[in-house]
Parts: sequence; C-alpha cells; structure tokens
Amino acid sequence: MGCRMFVRRFVFIAASATALTPHALLADPALPHEQIVVTATRVPVPLQEVLVPVLVIDRNAIERSGAADPGDILRFHAGLELGRNGGPGQTTAVFMRGADSNHTLVLVDGVRINPGTIGLAALQSIDAANIERIEVVKGPRSALYGTDAIGGVINVITRRGTDSGWAAEVGYGDYDTTRASLSGGFNSGKTELDFGAAWTDSQGFPTRTTDDVDRGFHNLNTTAQLRTGVGAADVSLSYWRADGTTEYSDFFLAPVDQDFANSTATIAVDFPLGEALRGSVTASHFDDNIEQNQSPDYLTTNRNSVGAQFDYDLSAVQSLSAGGMAIREKADSLSYGESMKADTSYANLFVQDRISSGPHRALLAVGYTNHETAGDHVTWNGEYGYMLHEGTLLYGLAGTGFRAPDATDLYGYGGNPVLDPERSFNIEAGVRRRFDGGHALSLSAFRNEIDDLIEFVVLSYDPFAGQNRNVDRARIEGIEAAYEYASGPWSARVEAIYQDPENLTTGEQLYRRARQSLTVALARSFGPVDLGLDVLATGERKDFGFPQPVTLDSYVLANVTARWKITRAMSLVARLENALNEQYELASTFNTPDRGLYVSVRYAPGTGGPTAIVAAPPEAPLATSRDAYSASLRPAQVTR
Repeated sequence: MGCRMFVRRFVFIAASATALTPHALLADPALPHEQIVVTATRVPVPLQEVLVPVLVIDRNAIERSGAADPGDILRFHAGLELGRNGGPGQTTAVFMRGADSNHTLVLVDGVRINPGTIGLAALQSIDAANIERIEVVKGPRSALYGTDAIGGVINVITRRGTDSGWAAEVGYGDYDTTRASLSGGFNSGKTELDFGAAWTDSQGFPTRTTDDVDRGFHNLNTTAQLRTGVGAADVSLSYWRADGTTEYSDFFLAPVDQDFANSTATIAVDFPLGEALRGSVTASHFDDNIEQNQSPDYLTTNRNSVGAQFDYDLSAVQSLSAGGMAIREKADSLSYGESMKADTSYANLFVQDRISSGPHRALLAVGYTNHETAGDHVTWNGEYGYMLHEGTLLYGLAGTGFRAPDATDLYGYGGNPVLDPERSFNIEAGVRRRFDGGHALSLSAFRNEIDDLIEFVVLSYDPFAGQNRNVDRARIEGIEAAYEYASGPWSARVEAIYQDPENLTTGEQLYRRARQSLTVALARSFGPVDLGLDVLATGERKDFGFPQPVTLDSYVLANVTARWKITRAMSLVARLENALNEQYELASTFNTPDRGLYVSVRYAPGTGGPTAIVAAPPEAPLATSRDAYSASLRPAQVTR
C-alpha cells in the first residue's frame, strides 16, 4: 500500500495496512478433479478447466488452520502478502502479486465489500468460523467485475450448514482471547436453510511498538442462507453481518476505540429458459459503517446493486455468457474536521465466450463500465490453454483492469476531484502438470503494468498538508512456482514467488511488498490425530516513514496445528501461533503477536456434510438449471 493509504488511515483511525499472500495450485490436492469454481468466469467451471491462476481453500483446510480471519488463512500462500496494523481486528488488507491493497476486489458471497471511503475491505471483520470456502483469482478481472479488480478477486463464501444437525465450537487462547461459534442447517424438500454465528473477544496487545496499553477486539458475525425451488426456478436469499468494536492507538498514541458494522444482503433468482439457455437476476445491498467513540468522526458506505446474467450453450464445446449490473453508492465521512459526501452511480456490462475443444481451451471476455466520476472504460481478458496430454496444461493470458478513484480520493482528506482512474495491463504464461501418485507442479511468469497510481503527496510537514495525485507508474514482474503432494495420510505444499514490484516514477521497491517469499505446508494424519505445520518466509520490504522510508526486516513465521477427534462428534483443536517467537513487523511501528497458544473444542453431532461448496456471485448470479447446479455440488468435494 502506498503513502496515500497510509496517511489516510492515520487521518482516520491510526495507520494503513496492507497484505500479500502467495499462489497455490489447489486448495485440496487430494480432490483435484472435483473442485468447481465460479469466481474466475462467473459460471461454474471445473478447476482444471480454468486457465487463470485460482486458489481454492475449502472448509476442511480452514478448520485445519485454526485461523481467526481470512488474512490469517491467505498469508500462508505465496503471492499474497498480509499487512496488519497491530493485533486482532486491526486494519488488514492484501497485496496480490505486488498490486496495491485497494487493487484487490473482495466479495462476500459475491457482493463487493470494498467500501467507497477507504478502499480497504474489512477482512478482519469476517470470522473464519463462518467461512465455507475462499476463492482467489489472480490477475485483472475488470472485464467481469468492473472497478477495483486490477490485482485480482477474493470471494469469501459464507458457511453452509449440515444435511442434518448442527456444529458448535468454543475456544480460548493467549491475549485473553475467547471464541465461540454455532452453525447448522436443514433440508426439507426443495427448501434448504443454513445459519451461522461466531463471536470473538480478545484483550489484544499494544498496537504500536512505542505503546504499552493493550488494544482489544470484539466481534459478532452472523450468516443465513435460504434456498428454495419455485417451479423450475431456484430462489436464494443470503445475509452476512459483522458488529463489533476495535481498540487502537491514534497517530499520537492516544487510546481510541471505534464501533463497526458491515453487512451484505442478497436475493437471487435462477431460472432455465430452454435446453441450452439459463438466466438469473439478483439484487444486493451492502453497508459499511465505522464510528469513533472519542470524536465525531465516522465513515459510511451504502451500496445497492441489481444485475442479470444469461448463459447460452452454443454447442458441446462453446458457451456464451452476457450480463450486467447497475450500482448506486453513497459514501459519507467526517475525519479530523474534513467532511465528505458522495453519491455515485455506475454500470457494468460484459460478454464472455468460452471454448473447450479437444486439447484447446480459450476464453475471451470484454467489459464496458460507465462510471459517473471515472468515465467510460472498456476492459478485456484473453486466455488460451493447450493440453499437451492428460494432466499437462500450457497457457497464456492477457488482460486489462482499472480502478475508479473512491470518494475519499476525490473529496476526503487530501481529496482531488480531477484524479484519473488507475489502469493496468497484465500478461502471464505458465505450465501446470499433474503426476500419478498425488504430485502436482506449476510454474508461471507474469508482468503487470499499472499507470496513474494515486498517491498521497506530502506538500508540507509544518503544518502537515498533502493531496492525492496521479503521480506513479508501477511494474511488477515475477515468477511463481508451486509443488503439491497428497497421498494417504500425508499432504504437502511448497510455494515460492520472486517478484520485482517497482515504482517506475521513483525507481524504488513498492511499499510493503517483498521481492521473494516461500511458504511450506505439511500435514499428517495419525488415525484420529491430524498434525500440521505452516511456514512463511519473506524478504525485506520498504515502508512509509517520517521523513524517510524505512526497511522492514525479513522474517520466518511458523504455525503448528493439531486436531484430535476424541469421538465421532467431538474434536479438540490446538494452534501454536508464531512457534519460533519471531519479532517482525507487517507495517512500520506496529506490533505483531508473540508466540501464542489457542485451544478449542468442537462438537458436531450431525452426520451430513456441507450442503453446498460453491456460491454464485449475487451481482451476476449463477445461471444454471437446478439439476446442473445440484450435480456440481457433490458431497465428496469437501470434508468437514
């Protein structure tokens, strides 16, 4: 994240945070051919047929990790780098393949949650206990999703219940952290209801390296999904909400706490229009609210969207998708005496052609966005893959993306109403190979060029003053490699990335992005006991500092997890976080957790597995028949 976002966060709540994580071949290599993904193409496609790099993390992997939120999950995959301003609940974001943190579009059940105020989606507010699945798409996806998808897309799919029964978990750990969750669901003919609730309370630790007062975090997450059949149509309603309080230290180390509330709500109707034609319509709502308790400052985003999508099978080897959405966004904020209000409308249209014929795989997507403040933009993705033989794929990708300046860029602190949108061009080539015996390899090279980067330019230090400006160009080149193995009780994953994230304007390394990182994940089952080890090693990073940039040291982070299935229904889970007790920084002058132990007990008397593993983006819903959709949700795809 650059100077702009860092100063913005100081102005409102403390400082900015950023994140980056690496690339994985598959979420669960034991089941490579049974993964169905939606986010990459807006239609359900087997993972092995998707050309763009995709990371899939299922419920079983989430439970094994013992992680608290998506950031803690993603950070142990190469190509995604995590940044966080302190302890639990503090500002968290993702730098995907070296792009800025606000260049990643974040969805919850397909609804965009990037606020119109600060750009950073509140990943820290999403409790991992309420996550069924995470899909990560690397590379620009503006052709399908419009603004913000320069670096990629993260789609967090909320928890599904069991076919019968419920599950509960309660745990305690260092920093006086208490967590509890409850989820369940039932089926009755055509109707299916799922629900979940998760609660976290933590005393935390000092957010700043120069502070000595603990800063806590309190969060209540709730989710609900209702799906039913009405004639030949499928109707679904989904809801997610996070409510809580985050304590932190402001720019002057004064204790501050803020209340937050984030929510999404969606209704979607999926219907067949013939043997080869399917349609869907959707309406969604998003709220993001932050209020400081020590001042009148606040941030608010209110967003409504409606969309439609149609999918047509032209032949046995070719399918066409077309759709669009209209969005109305209201952003309102007061920060250090600077008030801002914005009412913005924009619309996206797209068409996508997919071909899978013999050894050939091809995709062409073209999108058009009409944005009230950023103007008209045409973006595209072109992809081609060739199957050399069973299990080996050669591919090449190219695409463009853009990000419209948000309301704070234009009208907030340091606002500049004449800013141009940020634009990108990306190319990639790679090979993937699956071997007998559970082995898999992948290798890719990528290049992403970004123009008109928006940065906060300091004009004066005394008095302090600055303005958002289009001052930078960036080029990120890199190589990613991954190896995975899964056979019997063993599974292993090794991922590495080398990248050159360069600010072409200054010639310097982009802030908070390492040139190299390595991740290792090992897991072994011993009957009722599962043991796991996750290791992240990352290099030096530059960061913003007064008056000169600073260098953040390289570090090695290791987490050890254990899960003991005491009975068929009851499990004991333990997580040793930062087992090496590494002292490191993800953001300059901000603390990170010391070695800590977290233990929980899980009780799941229900006998069924997850009722669903994929979710269509509500802003362009899954357009497929009920039979086809059900067929894609094979219970064997995910292990609870």
